[in-house]
Amino acid sequence: MSAVRSTPVIDPALDPGLPRKLFDYDVIDLIGQGAGSLIYVVSAPANSQLLALKHVVRKTEKDDRFIEQLENEFEVGRLINHPGLRRSIDYKTNRTLLRRVTDAALILELFDGVPLEQHLPRNLTDVVSAFIQTAQALGALHAGGYVHCDLKPNNILRDNKGHVKVIDLGQAAKVGTVKKRIQGTPDYMAPEQVKCKPVTVQTDVFNFGATLYWSLCGRKLPTLFNIKKSDNSFLVDDQMASPREIIPTVPETLSNLVMECVRTSPSKRPQDMVELTRRLEIIEHTLQRKVQVPPNAQNEYRANGAAMHIAH
Repeated sequence: MSAVRSTPVIDPALDPGLPRKLFDYDVIDLIGQGAGSLIYVVSAPANSQLLALKHVVRKTEKDDRFIEQLENEFEVGRLINHPGLRRSIDYKTNRTLLRRVTDAALILELFDGVPLEQHLPRNLTDVVSAFIQTAQALGALHAGGYVHCDLKPNNILRDNKGHVKVIDLGQAAKVGTVKKRIQGTPDYMAPEQVKCKPVTVQTDVFNFGATLYWSLCGRKLPTLFNIKKSDNSFLVDDQMASPREIIPTVPETLSNLVMECVRTSPSKRPQDMVELTRRLEIIEHTLQRKVQVPPNAQNEYRANGAAMHIAH
């Protein structure tokens, strides 16, 4: 596994110790923890291929939703094929005589990457490149009729060559779905998710902007879920500091794009991931060619950005 991968901090309530086998797969290592799940590196019985296995054990009725998310991730990941989305390979369950699931496993493509939350590129151009790839992956998901609904720094993996995978499709839903309960991650959640209104492509645009906001300046966005402004949520737009106000070396065009993504009203956000990809590619090109920028400009960004992430 990657040399920069840190040892996962595992909830003791979930950790039964490293099993030798799960669903006939040989367990090699424990690499992480998801929603109610533990994630292992495993070896396939047929050909010894290394894969990832996400395992959920049903202890109480509360675990049913984690099993549902696992099954959902399998279905969506099987339907949408894109190099920037982690591929689903198989889904397995153990059941009682009454057909109740006791535990379930999702077998996934293994990608030797680290979440942005753990290891963010310190070079601004690399950050932009990672989000171009993220936008392209989400665009493929949208083209297939689905919204991710839970993009955040922990759900974007990046390897040491700069390749990116968007992971965790457990909360993905068809465009226009009205969810029965609030789902998502509070610091990256769009207002319509908090209000249980239909999720759309613009929902992912907000999640994307909130994730890029954190990546640029090390601060989490003041979302509606956290500030609890209810119908007065328009106040979020007025009170939010832009990335450039926090880190002056963030280009204005990039800072403005982020702030457009996180507008309270979905209709005022960028139209789709195609638009975001195009605008980010222009920003990336400008960063690569901007010779008038002092040589230490990106070093200044790295120093400021690192300081912000340490502080937060």
